[in-house]
Amino acid sequence: MFDCLKLENQLCFPLYAASKEVIRKYKPFLDKLDLTYTQYIVMLVLWENENVNVKELGEKLFLDSGTLTPLLKKIEDKGYIIRNKSEYDERNLVISLTKDGKILKRKALDVPKGISKCVNLTNEEAMTLYNILYKILKK
Repeated sequence: MFDCLKLENQLCFPLYAASKEVIRKYKPFLDKLDLTYTQYIVMLVLWENENVNVKELGEKLFLDSGTLTPLLKKIEDKGYIIRNKSEYDERNLVISLTKDGKILKRKALDVPKGISKCVNLTNEEAMTLYNILYKILKK
């Protein structure tokens, strides 16, 4: 009757534990870049787009502005981004890469390579998991 309340029967627990473990594996690679995992995913979005407004960034990363604001401030303090009001709408904040932020992209190339060696999945398994996780995230 209460089997549905056992930890081992919860979908959320292995997702949570695996997420923590994967992020832990990123740490040594990101330490070399002086980035936290959350700062790294912000930079990934900016390396793709170079200029992103905060609302868009939050939507891509599933983060709210209360989480993003201090995070962006720390990345700005490191000299990787600039936060400016949009020239079209002063209520919108646009995040842009600095020269140092663009240079950091090249240094980050080793991160995905290193992680792929740390995660015990074949390429096929990794793609299956990727697709399943994004299926869960779709609204």
